[in-house]
Amino acid sequence: MHTLWKWLTLALLALLLAAALALALAVQGAPRVAPREDISPADVDRAVAMMKLHDPRHAPPGPLRRAVLRERDIDLLVYQAARRWLAASTRVRLEPGRLIVQASFAAPLGRWLNVTLWLRQGAAWPEVERLRVGRLPLPAALAPPLLRALVQRHGMQTTALLALDAIEHVTLARGQLMVSYRLAADTTDRLRAALVTPADQERLRAYNERLTQITQATAGDRVSLAQLLPPLLALAAERTAAGREAAEENRAALRTLTFFANHRPLGLMVPAAHQWPQPRPLVVTLQRREDFPLHFLISALIAAEAGTPLADAVGLWKELADARRGGSGFSFNDLAADRAGTRLGELAVRDPARLQSRLAPSTREDDFMPDASDLPEFLPEAEIDARYGGVGGTAFKRMAADIEARIETLPLFR
Repeated sequence: MHTLWKWLTLALLALLLAAALALALAVQGAPRVAPREDISPADVDRAVAMMKLHDPRHAPPGPLRRAVLRERDIDLLVYQAARRWLAASTRVRLEPGRLIVQASFAAPLGRWLNVTLWLRQGAAWPEVERLRVGRLPLPAALAPPLLRALVQRHGMQTTALLALDAIEHVTLARGQLMVSYRLAADTTDRLRAALVTPADQERLRAYNERLTQITQATAGDRVSLAQLLPPLLALAAERTAAGREAAEENRAALRTLTFFANHRPLGLMVPAAHQWPQPRPLVVTLQRREDFPLHFLISALIAAEAGTPLADAVGLWKELADARRGGSGFSFNDLAADRAGTRLGELAVRDPARLQSRLAPSTREDDFMPDASDLPEFLPEAEIDARYGGVGGTAFKRMAADIEARIETLPLFR
């Protein structure tokens, strides 16, 4: 018996030593992949064109379709998804027959988990070839269950990912990836289910009901954003105090208000919302303009959902598109609304309780939107190039810096 206890003790010590060694190999002191700010309006341009071409709402079910994505497009797509659903930064590299993903996750005590995943060309989908966490190699078979656990932990329904069964074949080549897919009649609904969980639906319903109450009590057919945003964030503060997650509450408030200001029903995102009480349609204004709330809210929502660099790129892309032939022209005051909205969306997830406490009691537009009445607008692309040296020119940067300085003086961002 003494010998048995001796061997059991040695076995336990060996297991503890192995676990400590594995932890030391897996956890590192710095991220291998840092957060990025290299998203450009050209990236957004390609993404918009790709979404229009492959929008499942406008494609008949049945026929086989193909999408070709460049390495940078895949890289940015994976990065945005990883930031939103995994709280990680990623890099993707494509080689003939192989895709390599690097990801960095924050760990406790200022440490990092740096993961590298090698995928090889498979008969239909890519197959996991190797998996490494820090300096620790792991069995490739662990990759799928670990990924499912991670996305589930961050709120995505793993069963809804079955919508991906529309993809029949993925081809990996140098610098590009080709996806062959076949849409079913329910593909769009399943994609919605992947992005809007039951918990999200409950949140959206709560904010939709509060917005309905506000609009029914509002006189006239126009309303300032300052009459809508603070009350919804006050509801977010109430629900946060009751134990709900603050950042998710802020996201739901911004989603609800963005759809309303753009005169789009929440049923486009959650079909059940068609049966909910509906807010009374109103024109939302900011500094007495109807376009500012749209710039502000869309940028805020993108920043809250996907991150500030993407919101910046989308705002700049919109202004550049307007500056081209046929558009309304580049407007620095619209850019100010974009940037103020981006800052609010960033704060909504980075310091959600602070946003709620500072904005919920507010009734003033100038708490969150700087005066932009004197900023140039309706500038054609040629004038942007001539007067400001184009995007990135010295004069353009001065204007952008002036906008940032105005935003910095706002009570919300001090």
